[in-house]
Amino acid sequence: MSDLKETQISSEKIFSGRLINLYFDQVKLPNGETSTREWIDHPGAVCLIPILADGNLCLIRQFRYGPREEFIEIPAGKLDNGEDPVDCAYRELEEETGFKANKLTFLTNIHPAIGFCNEKMWMYLAEDLEKTENRLDRDEFLELLPTPLNTALDWVLSGKITDVKTVIGILWAERILKRS
Repeated sequence: MSDLKETQISSEKIFSGRLINLYFDQVKLPNGETSTREWIDHPGAVCLIPILADGNLCLIRQFRYGPREEFIEIPAGKLDNGEDPVDCAYRELEEETGFKANKLTFLTNIHPAIGFCNEKMWMYLAEDLEKTENRLDRDEFLELLPTPLNTALDWVLSGKITDVKTVIGILWAERILKRS
């Protein structure tokens, strides 16, 4: 098996934001040549597959500024500096949906944009939900969308759901819920 690793020669931070940092790096390629890489440093995030008492998935709909469209998604949110992913999962679930999970199960890690970003997401199944109160950030607007699993799967296959974390989450939900 060949070594495919690229080695950083230099790195320049060209943008520093509230959420991300953008870098321009010089790298040595596996064949000894050099090239450049532009990449985003992201603090990481969690995403949740909340299962409501009636068996529906608790999806959300919200506008995403980058693509300038509304998307159907599973709840998710970024890690605060030094925050444990489990703590973030509990916090984000309650903030976005107004539910507290009495059972939270880690499923997997995903990397949603490996071509240009180091973001890592922790995916959890959230069960035995208890209604509390959502506490959206002041600039966050979303709508709860309780959805039967089969409908969510149809939306994935028809292209109505295109968000990668949500596609993966719904496939995990199918795997887990069909076993139960």
